[in-house]
Amino acid sequence: PCTPPALLSPPDAEKSPSYWNKGARRRLELALALQPEAQRAKNIILFMGDGMGLSTMSAARIYKGQLAGGSGEESVLAMETFPHMALAKVSGAVQGGTFLLPLAKTQLDPSCFQTYTIDRQVPDSAGTGTAYLCGVKANAKTLGLSGAAVYGKCRTTFGNEVDSILHRARLAGKSVGIVTTTRVQHASPGAAYAHSASRSWYADANMPKEALRDGCKDIAYQLVHNTDINVILGGGRMYMTPKRTPDPEYPEDSDQNGTRKDGRDLIAEWLSAKQGARYVWDKKGLDAIKDDSVSHLMGLFEPKDMRYELNRNTSTDPSIVEMTEKAIRILRRNPNGFFLFVEDEIDHGHHSGRAKQALMEAVMLDRAVARAGELTSPLDTLTVVTADHSHVFTFGGSTPRGNSIFGLAPKKAKDKRAYTSILYGNGPGYSIGDGGRPAASLPAAEDKDYRQQAAVPLEMETHSGEDVVVLAQGPMAHLFHGVQEQHYIAHAMAYAACLEPYATEPGCRAARRASHSTQCSPQTLLTILALCVAALMVGG
Repeated sequence: PCTPPALLSPPDAEKSPSYWNKGARRRLELALALQPEAQRAKNIILFMGDGMGLSTMSAARIYKGQLAGGSGEESVLAMETFPHMALAKVSGAVQGGTFLLPLAKTQLDPSCFQTYTIDRQVPDSAGTGTAYLCGVKANAKTLGLSGAAVYGKCRTTFGNEVDSILHRARLAGKSVGIVTTTRVQHASPGAAYAHSASRSWYADANMPKEALRDGCKDIAYQLVHNTDINVILGGGRMYMTPKRTPDPEYPEDSDQNGTRKDGRDLIAEWLSAKQGARYVWDKKGLDAIKDDSVSHLMGLFEPKDMRYELNRNTSTDPSIVEMTEKAIRILRRNPNGFFLFVEDEIDHGHHSGRAKQALMEAVMLDRAVARAGELTSPLDTLTVVTADHSHVFTFGGSTPRGNSIFGLAPKKAKDKRAYTSILYGNGPGYSIGDGGRPAASLPAAEDKDYRQQAAVPLEMETHSGEDVVVLAQGPMAHLFHGVQEQHYIAHAMAYAACLEPYATEPGCRAARRASHSTQCSPQTLLTILALCVAALMVGG
C-alpha cells in the first residue's frame, strides 16, 4: 500500500538554511571532483524505459520513496545518481552541424548519420528504437530501416537496412542480450535485430500475403536468424510455434496457442543451431539455469507481453530485476565484453490510463538499474538509461508534502468536485455524465487499475513529443551532454566501445588488446605457482 500521511510538517532540519547549504556544498564538491572516464568501455548496458518521460520519472521517484515509508519527495532513483546527463530530441530534425564526438582529426559530414524524423512530430517506439539503437532517424512503425523505407511496403525494405549497435557488438566478438517485459518481437527490442517495414509483423500470420510473396520475413523469424543473440528474455511465445500448438502455461486456452502458418518451430530451430543453448518458459526454469552452464538462453514467459509487475505471478514469472541479473551473469563471462538491452514497458500502463501500473514499472526498471550496478563496475561498463518517448501524463494541484502520488488535490475544481493529482491530457479516463465529470475519491484512486481522468476521450492515451532524459555512468559517459538528437545515443555508445563505425578511432587498438589479454584468477596463478614448484622439486 502507498498511503503516506498527508500534510506532513517539514523535518526540523530542513527549516534551517544550513541544511540546504551543506547539501549544496557536498554536491558542489562532487561536481568539482568529477573527471571524464576516458578509457573505452568493455561492456554496455542500455536501459530503456518505454514511455518514461520526465514527469513519469519524477512521479516514480516519489512513489519509490512512499513505498519505503517516506513522504517520497526526498527519494532518489538509482538512475538519478549517474553523473552525466543529456536530453534527447525524440521529434524534429537535425539542421546541420557535426556530431560532438571527440574524433581525432575528423569531423562527420552532417549527412552521414543524420536523417529526418520524416513523418511524425510525436514518435512511436519503432522509429525511436531505430534511432537510439541503429543511429538513424526513420519513419514511424518501421524497424531497422532507413527513412527511405515506407511503412507497410515490403519491397522498400531491401537495400535500406541499418544495423543496430547490438548487431555490431556481436560482430565485434561481444556477447549480446535482450531483456524486456514486452514480447521480444515488440517494437523496442525488435529494432535491435530486425529489418521490417511494419512493427506489427510479429509472425508470418500477421503479414499480408503480398509482403510474404515479395520475400519479407516476420520479426520472430528474424529474431532467430538475423543476429546470434546470446540471451533473449521476455514474452512472445505464440509467435514462435506452429498454429494450434498448445501453450505450455495455458494449454486449455486456444487463444494462447501458436500462430505460425509456415509450420516452423522457431524455438526448436534456435536450440538446434546453438551449442550450449537452453530454453525456459517459467521462473522455475530460469532459476535452474546456472550462468556457467549455458552460452545461449531464451526465456519466453508469456504468449504475448509479460504481465504488469502489480499483476505478476511471482512464482511463475520472473521480474525484470531477476531477468536482468540472469542476463548479466551469463553475458559477462565473455572476455571481450557484452552489450545488453533492457526494456520495461511503462508505456502500456500509460496507454491504458492506469498510472499506478505505469509508475510501478518505472520503479522496477530503477531496481534493475541498481542491481546491474551491483553486478558490474563503472570502470569498464558504460550504463545508459533513457526513454524512447514521453506521455501526456502529469501531476500537480498544489498537493502538500507527503501527499500520496495517487491521491487527491487539496482543493476542489471549479465544478466543486475533487480531482486526483495525476491527470492525462487524453485517453480512456475521460468521463462525462450527469452534466459533468465524476468526482475522484479515495480509496478508489489508490487502486492499481484506477484510470485517472483525461481531458480528451480516446480509446488509448497517446505519446507526447517533448525531449527525454539520458543518464549515463562509466567509460565515455561524458559524451552524453547537452541537448542531442536521439540517434546520437547509438553513436556515443558505439564510440565508447570501439564499435563500427568508430572501431579504428584512437585508443581502440589498446582497448582490444586489453580485452583479449589473458586474465588469470588468483586460483589460476596459485595453480601455476604450484606446478612450477613441483617442477623444481622434480628437477632437483
